[in-house]
Amino acid sequence: MKILVIGGSYFFGRVFVMQAAKEHDITVVNRGTYSLAGLGVAEKKSDRRDEAFWKSCRDDYDTIVDFCAYEKGDIAKVLRNLEGSVRQYILISTVDVYERGLPGRKGEDTPFETRSLPGEAGAYIAGKVALEQELLEECARKGIETTVLRPAVLYGPYNYAPRESAYIQLMVQNHVLPRVTDASGSFQFVYVKDAAEAVLKCLLNPKAYGQAYNVCPEETVTYKLFLDALGKAADVEFTEIPMTVSQALQQGVPLPFPVAEEESELYSGEKGRKELGFSYISLEEGMGRTYRAFKGVYGG
Repeated sequence: MKILVIGGSYFFGRVFVMQAAKEHDITVVNRGTYSLAGLGVAEKKSDRRDEAFWKSCRDDYDTIVDFCAYEKGDIAKVLRNLEGSVRQYILISTVDVYERGLPGRKGEDTPFETRSLPGEAGAYIAGKVALEQELLEECARKGIETTVLRPAVLYGPYNYAPRESAYIQLMVQNHVLPRVTDASGSFQFVYVKDAAEAVLKCLLNPKAYGQAYNVCPEETVTYKLFLDALGKAADVEFTEIPMTVSQALQQGVPLPFPVAEEESELYSGEKGRKELGFSYISLEEGMGRTYRAFKGVYGG
């Protein structure tokens, strides 16, 4: 299968390319910050918003997998200028597109967030909501099948966001593990390789055409469960330091996940499991793999 990956050099995209390159012909378009040449893929260096670049692309592709569409117009610039043909467009979106504050777990038919939320997070959400609609409109014009994947919180090797890795660094280098004692928030983790496998299951899969899927296990995680899993994974001596959320904030300890129950948003991954066979490893296994991957990075 001939696949065009937009983005793909960082976290989720990189892991997908590593998996997909074993069986498929992969071309990656990104700004060239991190090379993927060692993976046996073709690389084209460009900013995705460069219309002239897309006009120069005359190859035909079975599927485009887009990891870095963030602003309205990002998809239109590709499809309105790409010279070659495409059969399927897979957009990596986010579960954050859903209206916030609704009770229960959100399925794929939950209404989208239409309010203007503040800050970078609000702009990110608004961009993804707009792009999902843009995907449908642009692909309908060209007769391209669409699939949208909405992952929850991704974790694992190559994660550049200072989330689980920040705690692993403290364990390996400082031999401490902050233990937040009063956080009541909950969230859903997705091991990055499981998310990559979900993308692979969608490639030219008629069951996935015209569909959107949440990519998340049903397992609900809390700070306690997260830190328990990291503690079990560790093979270095460390001291747990109990602290409240307030104390963590004062001391600069990262709190990258919801700390309060009212901040928590939960999602259903049932559709993807039933229709396409999405599957997920346990938190304990995933954190074990993640710890081992980052331990070497931090000199352990």
